[in-house]
Amino acid sequence: MMRLLFLLLLTLLPLLADSFTVVKLEIKGAVGPASSEYFKDGMLFARDRDAQMIILELDTPGGLSTSMREIIQGITNSSIPVVTYVSPKGARAASAGTYLLYASHIAAMSPGTNLGAATPINLMPAPKIDDLNSSAMSTLEKKALNDAVAYIKSLAQLSDRNVTWALSAVEESKSISATDALRYGVIDLIAQDSEELLAKLDGRSVVVSGKSITLKTKDAVIYSFEANWKIKFLSIVTDPNIAYILILIAIYGIFFELMNPGSIFPGVVGLICGVIALYALNMIPFNYAGLLLILLGIAFMVAEVFIAGFGILGIGGVIAFAFGSLLLFDADTLGQSISIPLIIAFTFSSLLFFILVMKLFLSSRSAKVVSGAEEMIGAVANVIDSNEKGYLVHCHSETWSAVSESKLSVGQNVQVIERSGLVLKVKPIKE
Repeated sequence: MMRLLFLLLLTLLPLLADSFTVVKLEIKGAVGPASSEYFKDGMLFARDRDAQMIILELDTPGGLSTSMREIIQGITNSSIPVVTYVSPKGARAASAGTYLLYASHIAAMSPGTNLGAATPINLMPAPKIDDLNSSAMSTLEKKALNDAVAYIKSLAQLSDRNVTWALSAVEESKSISATDALRYGVIDLIAQDSEELLAKLDGRSVVVSGKSITLKTKDAVIYSFEANWKIKFLSIVTDPNIAYILILIAIYGIFFELMNPGSIFPGVVGLICGVIALYALNMIPFNYAGLLLILLGIAFMVAEVFIAGFGILGIGGVIAFAFGSLLLFDADTLGQSISIPLIIAFTFSSLLFFILVMKLFLSSRSAKVVSGAEEMIGAVANVIDSNEKGYLVHCHSETWSAVSESKLSVGQNVQVIERSGLVLKVKPIKE
């Protein structure tokens, strides 16, 4: 029996060795630092598995230009064919996604998907090509547009795709459906799903690094590459909503710790969130004016408690906080922005938080002392005896030596106005 299994294994080994290996990667959402790191790790994974092809399943509204270029460099310098597949139905490859499609060795889309709108963000709304010499465009904007035009043109020429439409996607922010993209030579094929994609790729020849490779995907073995915990963590903290929440938790925690020294827990949480938030802000572009407006709004909310401004400081703080939150991250640049309901919720909760905390702080400072030596001041005592040095009074169930500028009589009620060691200075209470 064992010999039979051994012989069967020897028979299958050549078949397994000759099997066509495909590594499947997925980029869903905005293209950012986590996406580029994930793609780099996926390329290494494919090399370790001796993969003959990589499928990049894409659904993105766009993202950071730096991360996009890192992925494109990985594709164009890859010795393994990279197939970018816009999927599932209803997905899109907008902005940065268009460049990724043009850079790929094979570009494919599902029915009901689209691509395009690849104009540099700082040029929205996009100018027409006739406006390039117009004074309405700044030198910086012209440089950005010319750079984007040259970049996508070079990618189109490298992959032998429609150059004219590529230029219109950048200069005029045009978008196109999957059917039209296939008709105009923007993509290579349309497939309903991954199985149909592999079937249509079988026998296709593709040039990679100057070499012609024939794909044999009919009975391909597919490995799906999952992101590790570091990439998942990076993906979470570079999400604008998460970064925004971390910034506010850091501000709340540190502020609460300063108002209540020794609390420890709020300060520790605030510092940890602050460090993570700084890491996130170092990875993704943000607006300094937005951050300053948030801090200014918080300062106004706190000042409202101390200064009688008829609510003007509080209202100004809410407005500054809300506008700062809106300006903190650019949705067009990152492909996503902070949720409006989240901004509204944090704006009003911040107002309530700071007003409540500051009122509690002020009330605790103005509260009457109920213990210690200071608590004796203002207490009521009763004279129980007199001598040549002064008086003996009964206060808080204790007998104290007392002095007074006024003449006192035994049984008279007096009020403590000062304490010096074990001697109380008292004054008579007017009945």
